[in-house]
Amino acid sequence: MTSRGETAPSLRDLWSRLDRRSATVLLAVTLLGILFRYFGSKPFYFRHLASSYAVGGNPELTAGLYHFGSAFVLFGLIPALIVTLVFREPLADWGVRAGDLSWGWKAFAVATPVMVALSFFASKDPEFLAEYPLNRAAGDGPLAFALHAAAYLFFYAGWEFGFRGFVQFGLRDRLGDGNAILVQVLASSLLHVGKPFGETLGAVLGGVVWGVVAFRTRSLLVPLATHWLLGLSLDYFIVSR
Repeated sequence: MTSRGETAPSLRDLWSRLDRRSATVLLAVTLLGILFRYFGSKPFYFRHLASSYAVGGNPELTAGLYHFGSAFVLFGLIPALIVTLVFREPLADWGVRAGDLSWGWKAFAVATPVMVALSFFASKDPEFLAEYPLNRAAGDGPLAFALHAAAYLFFYAGWEFGFRGFVQFGLRDRLGDGNAILVQVLASSLLHVGKPFGETLGAVLGGVVWGVVAFRTRSLLVPLATHWLLGLSLDYFIVSR
């Protein structure tokens, strides 16, 4: 609102005051999130693509790979192209580097038993059993699970760069570290809506912790490794039953 006697700013004034970098990041992640929910999901694959294409004649396997690949392209590849081609900045400045490994490995060592324990208990929950593994062919044997693990890494690489990298590192100069973390938590948590309630609620806490670790280590490596471990151990406990 404007006080009496003041005039509302024109669109031209608003545009001139706009932080173009932050606006690009926020608009891009919003559009990419919408595309992921509508076109990058397993249901979309089954409705529109399964009848014409399935890897090895296995639509369940293909649906999982399609979902993983969509996340990698939409949250990983496209934001990386924006950083390098539009902002003309190195990806290392956005967390794609080893960072502070001495502190990072300590954080990984502390987080690993927590991730595994959370996955073990979640694997007994009917909500999680109905949702995971995203690739239902992961339990077809050791080789199938190994291939699933490798493909799942691409999913998490895209996810971590999209939110902890592109959004968080992209907004820190304008918003400060704390607010940048909270914005990426908001964006990533909303994409969990529809998942098991415990997972959606955990995405808020996990997003804060992984965001802090990313800034502390100046890298996405530890958030990527621990997030992947969380998802993969959950799948392992489910398919090994």
